[in-house]
Formats: sequence, structure tokens, C-alpha cells
Amino acid sequence: MNAVLRTVNRLLTGLVGLALLLLGGSVLAIGLGAKPPSWWIHDGRHDVLLSDAQRTRWRDAGWWWPAVIAVLAVLVLLALWWLIANLRRRRLAEVLVRTGEGDGALLRGRALESVFVADASELEGVSDAHVRLTGNRTAPRARVRLRLEPHVDPEDALHHLTTRALAHARDSAGLAELPTEVRLTGVKHRARRVS
Repeated sequence: MNAVLRTVNRLLTGLVGLALLLLGGSVLAIGLGAKPPSWWIHDGRHDVLLSDAQRTRWRDAGWWWPAVIAVLAVLVLLALWWLIANLRRRRLAEVLVRTGEGDGALLRGRALESVFVADASELEGVSDAHVRLTGNRTAPRARVRLRLEPHVDPEDALHHLTTRALAHARDSAGLAELPTEVRLTGVKHRARRVS
């Protein structure tokens, strides 16, 4: 997904930049007195880009306004998709594991997350664990969310998480450090009537 988004970003930036450069450069050149080619969209210094006839050409056609609205709606949806895809926090796809002097191997981020979740779930009193890796592949960061049973002391759970699951994930990936944000929540049980 990150590679697709990167490609879309580069393509959109390049196309918009090229269109703005061509249009702005041509308007500037013609405004300074350059003679445009015969096929260009405007003829001279005092010419407008769209004449009254061109602007009102399809106004009375029944298909015109639905087509304009449909195209604009698609453009708005694509712009929203692009904005949301760029603003959301990305999951780390891979982690660089140092194997020796200058050597390294790539470890899938989801594989490290699943091992981290398995280790965290084995801690006593943890009913649910979620781990998400962010950052970049040479300096990953972890976000951990643990749901604790009511009888568990949060300080003990945090100590066990850092000394066991976090240490295991950090050591297995060969990382000097793995900055981690931990959120602890309690499990809420429904009250039951006892007869």
C-alpha cells in the first residue's frame, strides 16, 4: 500500500506541476508578446481563454450538468481518498534486522507485530493485546494497547511487558532500542444477578 501511495503521490505531483508549468508559462509568454502556435488555446495578448460561445456551448444539453456533477464528484472522492491515505498513520511494512558488520535482512513488520502480540498476550491477566509498528525500517516505534483483567495491577503488567515481550521483540529484531507507547485499559464485565 505504501508503494502504491508513493507512486500515486509522485504521479499526481508531476502531472499537476507539468500542467501548471505549461499553462502558466504559455500565458506569461503570450502576455509578454510571444506569438502562439495556431493550435494553442488562446491567440494573443488580449484574448480570453474561453469565449462566451465556448462557455455556454452545452448549457442547454440535458446530459451536460449531470456529467459535470458526476466528474466533479469523482474528483472529490479521489481527492478525499488521497488526503485520508496521506494523513493516516501508516503501519510499518518491514524492519531492517542487523545480522553482522554492515549486513542486514528485512523482517516483515506484521511478523514482528504478531510475535509481540503473542508474547504480550501470554502475560498473566492480559485479556487482549494489539501492537502496531510505525516509524521507519531502521528506527521502528511500537504502539501497544493492552486490556487487563480487573485483578491485575497495571504497574506489574507494564513491568512484565517491558521486561519480557518488549525485550524479546527488540532483541529478536537486533534493535538497540524500540521506543514504545503503551495504553492500558481495563476489561469491563457486565454485572450478573446471583440467586
